[in-house]
Amino acid sequence: MRAVPIGWESRPAFSQPIGARDTAGRVKAGRGPEDTVLCFDPSQPSCSPLFVGTVQASTMFLVGLSGGIASGKSTVVAVLRELGCAVIDADLIAREVVQPHSKAHQQILRYFGTEILLENGEINREALGNIIFTQPEKRRLLNSITHPEILKEMLKQILKYFVLGYHYVILDIPLLFETRGLTKFMRYTVLVYCDPPAQRARLMRRNGLDAAAADARISSQIPLEEKLQWATHVIDNSGDRESTRRQVLQLHARLEDSLDFLWARLAVGAAVAGLGGLVFLLLRHLIS
Repeated sequence: MRAVPIGWESRPAFSQPIGARDTAGRVKAGRGPEDTVLCFDPSQPSCSPLFVGTVQASTMFLVGLSGGIASGKSTVVAVLRELGCAVIDADLIAREVVQPHSKAHQQILRYFGTEILLENGEINREALGNIIFTQPEKRRLLNSITHPEILKEMLKQILKYFVLGYHYVILDIPLLFETRGLTKFMRYTVLVYCDPPAQRARLMRRNGLDAAAADARISSQIPLEEKLQWATHVIDNSGDRESTRRQVLQLHARLEDSLDFLWARLAVGAAVAGLGGLVFLLLRHLIS
């Protein structure tokens, strides 16, 4: 079945977000004034061993962006960056947290050996990728090492954009639907879709793979057709770049027009004005 762009009206939400029943936290992201506890409970299979903390749910909402390997997500991200959107690249963070002398780097060497190193001491991503794409247990081990470090860095960047006053932040997470535990914190989820034959052809051309190798990498992820049911918005990248660009512009306009952030801007403005008044009165009292 070929996906059809949704026209940027939210798809009917599934009755319960993925893994939401397994979380120890209260999640109402983007839906009300309550504090949201982002708790990753190590006793739960869908959670990572990291307590993220509390954030004010409605002052800024999160948008999860995902796709499949070679589905064209990088094209969508490029357009979003041109528009000035705040984008947090989980894959880039994943590269940074495994740099030499980092905690994750040392653990990876311990379990995968020095054969996966380049001459400069960095991890050979291609060699490591060949291991984890054919051995699911190794892939789970690698994720258990890197995911907590990635989440810590993502939280730092989210807080940075919160302080800067951004309306929303896009989390570019290639395996958003595979990791399951993160979707519950997203106000919206965006899937970059393309036809499976086009996905396969693009991957073979981009990575110089034969058909068997391309199929092995694609099969390591949840099929795009299955991810359609979980996304609130879909960008169909099966066509040309201009068609994709128009869809991204429509998505950005819809997110910018969201009222989720309106009350927060008013509340922050009132708080700043009130604080300014108190400071003025205090200075006036001290001077007099």
